[in-house]
Amino acid sequence: MKKLIALFTVFCIMAFGMTNVAFAAKDTKKADKAKTEKVEEAPATDTAAAPAAKPELKITKVEDNSTAVDKGLHTVLKNKFAEGGPLWMTPVLICLILGLAFSIERIFYLNLSSVNSKKLLDKVEAALKEGGIEKAKDVCKDVKGPLAGVFYQGLDRYDEGLESVEKSLESYGGVEMGKLEKNLSWIGLCMALATQLGFMGTVIGMVAAFDNIEKAGDISPTVVAGGMKVALLTTVFGLITAVILQIFYNYILSKIDDIVNDMENATIEFMDILIRNK
Repeated sequence: MKKLIALFTVFCIMAFGMTNVAFAAKDTKKADKAKTEKVEEAPATDTAAAPAAKPELKITKVEDNSTAVDKGLHTVLKNKFAEGGPLWMTPVLICLILGLAFSIERIFYLNLSSVNSKKLLDKVEAALKEGGIEKAKDVCKDVKGPLAGVFYQGLDRYDEGLESVEKSLESYGGVEMGKLEKNLSWIGLCMALATQLGFMGTVIGMVAAFDNIEKAGDISPTVVAGGMKVALLTTVFGLITAVILQIFYNYILSKIDDIVNDMENATIEFMDILIRNK
């Protein structure tokens, strides 16, 4: 899972870098296109003929279409990210990437930890009737997930009595629950840091705005606009990051609650099976 987090982080950084390179290449193509269009428009003005007006109309339509296509959500976010300044926007982006990496790792782990408890209990009970404790332990070994591990620890203490089995189920169930909640604190940290960094950028932007007012000696919109834009953009991106990570965080918590509740119900039925087959 650690390799998955590292690969996801590297992939996000490479994707962000590739988009910047692509947009830079697109900007250079636009500049070259504008130069060629200016060269083509120069003889059209000299001839002063009526047919020369038609290609000019086509050129303006192409420019309008290209600008309309380029003004998408990704372009707007990229431009606003650059306007917010890399000093504050880059840490917020890192928090988003790391938070998403930890969230995806937890979702994969929880999906692999989910098992059909009813089917597992039926297999364990059938194995107890056919081959005893050792056969039931082999069944638990073949099944992945925390529930099978809890059953195995209980069966391993069967010779010591049912009370020892019950204590083993409780203690090992707590260990497995801790494994399910692993890395949740890092997701919460990324979520909190993104918000705090956004508000810190807001404060710094306001300070910069007042510094510009002090230097200019005048409160005009052009003097205040730069610092206010940085302040608002950092807050917006910080809150967007926190909202995204909060959704993943609550989904993971609900998934953990479902698995824990299923484990508790399954352990109660497991104890009933051991009592019936004692």
